Amino acid sequence: MLRVPVTTARRLAISAQRLAGPMPRRRPTREDMLSVCHALRCLQLDPTSVVARSHLLVLFSRLGRFDTAQFDELAYGERVLFEYWAHEASYVLAEDLPLHRWEMRRHPAHPRAVRWWELNADFRAHILDRLRADGPLRAREIEDRSAEPWESTGWTNDRNASRMLDFMWVAGQAGISSRTGGQRMWDLMERCLPPDAPDGIPGDAELTRQAALLALGALGIARVPHIRAHFTRGRYPGLETELEALRNDGLVERAEVEGLSGEWWMRAETELPGDWRGRTALLSPFDNLLCDRARAEELFGFTHRLEIYTPKPKRQWGYFVLPILHGDRLIGRADLRIDRKAARLIAPAVHREDDAPRGKAIAKAVRRELERLAVWQGCTEIELGSVPPAWSGLAAA
Repeated sequence: MLRVPVTTARRLAISAQRLAGPMPRRRPTREDMLSVCHALRCLQLDPTSVVARSHLLVLFSRLGRFDTAQFDELAYGERVLFEYWAHEASYVLAEDLPLHRWEMRRHPAHPRAVRWWELNADFRAHILDRLRADGPLRAREIEDRSAEPWESTGWTNDRNASRMLDFMWVAGQAGISSRTGGQRMWDLMERCLPPDAPDGIPGDAELTRQAALLALGALGIARVPHIRAHFTRGRYPGLETELEALRNDGLVERAEVEGLSGEWWMRAETELPGDWRGRTALLSPFDNLLCDRARAEELFGFTHRLEIYTPKPKRQWGYFVLPILHGDRLIGRADLRIDRKAARLIAPAVHREDDAPRGKAIAKAVRRELERLAVWQGCTEIELGSVPPAWSGLAAA
């Protein structure tokens, strides 16, 4: 079994995530965006936009100042990407459609959802008729003809058209054709896909083989629970058996990470980093490197918790906190927001991990990333609140 130092394992993960090496100097192209999407396989969606939408921050961390309209064209014009459920609601590649059709075929699965789905067959037929005749439509433009309302203790309670559209989306019947002001425009799923979208649904074994290889490509190195939690989360039937089959075929290999427990897996063609160069980057709180919080803590020793829904007096780090990557370590967090009227990037606080490096060079590198983010978002000023004494150079203009 291959023995890998923990530093090497971290570098494998960071390199697989396209977060190693210098930031590209040229303006990112359509092909650059697609290359990142192929490496990551999914970009998580989240409505929070106090700095920028999460999927845009993920691309920015890897590419720098890219044209967001060009990304929208990939998703809603060319339809190379479409919205679907990966490890969370995400943009996924149309070429991976067969892997996602496997989930579409199984949905809904929860008994309560199945009952409501079957009870409202006529309502579903009405929605399909409306989309077919008049789509794309907002959820509020579809008449609620539910036979029984959806009951929930959360925000979905009695929002029957919206809830049914969500079920029909995961089932592959309805899709998100575009977004207007952040609102989803619904249409038939077939209209939200490219005309040459691949057909077919793989069997369980083939699904797991394909998805595991793609997940390992994005993770760099991972244990079985990490694979299960990534990309097609929870959709790896017979994973251990298929990993052994892939190993016998020479496509993956087992590894031991020094200082960490358990059996780890890598794709066989993965090259261990030699002359490795890291970078400094501000990461979305939903970044693919961190979306499995247990793995982030295990591999990087970095406890990552979202505090968006935590009452302000109880927050430790802040409302919208971007972890800071430096080289092969996660060294801190920046609580950020943008005052768009004043064209100002505001950092109420920047936090440093206890064991993070000190000094002017680190402060300069973090400051440079704040400036880069500010320019991309059209800000002309940066306002800093509290900064670590060890990074006092952050405040320098």
